[in-house]
Amino acid sequence: MDQTYLILLLIALCSVSECVQRQYHFINVLKNWTEAQRFCRENYTDLATVDNMNDMNELKKSVNDGGVQYIWIGLQKTGVDKWQWSSGEPALYLNWRPGQPEGRDYCAMMSNGQWHDYPCRNSLTFICNSSNNMNTGLVFVNQWKNWRDAQSFCRQNNTELVSVRNQNENQQVKDFISSLGLSGSWIWIGLFRDSWQWSDQSNSSFRYWYTGEPDNAGGNENCAVTEPNAQGKWHDISCNGRFPFVCHEDKLILINETLTWTEALRYCRQNYTDLVSVHSGELQRRVMNVVKRASTGAVWLGLRHSCTVGLWFWVSGETVCYQNWAPGNGTDEDCERTVRSGAVQSGGDQHWISRPEHDKLNFICSRYED
Repeated sequence: MDQTYLILLLIALCSVSECVQRQYHFINVLKNWTEAQRFCRENYTDLATVDNMNDMNELKKSVNDGGVQYIWIGLQKTGVDKWQWSSGEPALYLNWRPGQPEGRDYCAMMSNGQWHDYPCRNSLTFICNSSNNMNTGLVFVNQWKNWRDAQSFCRQNNTELVSVRNQNENQQVKDFISSLGLSGSWIWIGLFRDSWQWSDQSNSSFRYWYTGEPDNAGGNENCAVTEPNAQGKWHDISCNGRFPFVCHEDKLILINETLTWTEALRYCRQNYTDLVSVHSGELQRRVMNVVKRASTGAVWLGLRHSCTVGLWFWVSGETVCYQNWAPGNGTDEDCERTVRSGAVQSGGDQHWISRPEHDKLNFICSRYED
């Protein structure tokens, strides 16, 4: 096949996949939150974690008893409010205006390069970040939305509400806003705070609270339930209540053995389905949660370079449309020296990097067929 034609064909195949990355299991047995957590950890992966509305819809479909009022999910209050980015990253750099945050509000906006806490229910314009490259990835959205709706908008477009992780990035966002003639405007950034944590320690920042929740009525509502008869919206409630619950089984499995890329591919295909293919920003966020537990500095993905056509491809057969390369990686490869395969950094920004396929690393298997 002509190489140019093949490249054009691969480009034409690029599309956003909506595959389910968790499998949910409804357990119609009455338990308190701690008992439900124990059951899920013994029989599946953990009490249900929910990353987005796709997950929420899958969870709702798993519930096969319409008479249930409340169902436990894996969200529990830690008692410690902390600021974090919508992407799940901790907020290590902060650039509050003097006198901010006032401590009353739970979301953050930027004005003239400085940050203010602000009521999440209020509507502002906002900035999405379309890639991990701050220089090229900023997108201003001239629509007025509350913070949660702005977050949902960015994620529906395979982006994220902008993270500002250091002084340089803060200056870039400030300059970007100024270039639009919006200096002094109030604009949402991806910073929010709460004291809720998922049972599996996931960084998921997705929340789906019912209006007015969480309200901590009685002062001891430290666990979360979903209400099937209210579109699955969440309530905080006492952890001692006895309800059915939903467990999840992760599609992504970190293998802490150190193997070459070819050995890792064989292991995944023999024991699970395949080495993981990361074809969206949403799946990359899940990979970021998994690789935190790795024992090597990088972790193999199902990403391979073909010297024949000069392209990277996923072993699942998908084209590499979504990109998350570290600077200097994923471009021209020296095919005369060694075959190259793709890995994700287990620390730092967790970008993808090109490594010789005979390096020995941890790796991520995919458990389910799409």
